Amino acid sequence: QVQLQESGGGWVQPGGSMRLSCTAPGFTAAGCGVDWYRQAAGEQRKWVSSITTAGIPTYADSVKGRFTISKDKEQDTVYLQMNSLEPEDTALYSCLTYGSAWCASNLWGQGTQVTVSS
Repeated sequence: QVQLQESGGGWVQPGGSMRLSCTAPGFTAAGCGVDWYRQAAGEQRKWVSSITTAGIPTYADSVKGRFTISKDKEQDTVYLQMNSLEPEDTALYSCLTYGSAWCASNLWGQGTQVTVSS
């Protein structure tokens, strides 16, 4: 069981880009998939994107065509490249591993805040 760590957030103008990182020590060796979630202020946490152990990505309709998920197996890191950002993308972004019992036992990180505004 490990605690995931997110980074890369900050402020960006509408139309801008940002890349988030999720470090999940051991996820490559364990064969975990990884999910990205986001939670806007006063709203429920929502699923954004996932990548399987084989590297197959999936996206929520709200971000499809704008976001790209990828991973670096050697660094045990998953990335979320976010392009054409909109104010509606403003949220606390978090990641979580899934798959095996070990993958599912890992802990949420503190998240990284993304703010899209003029």
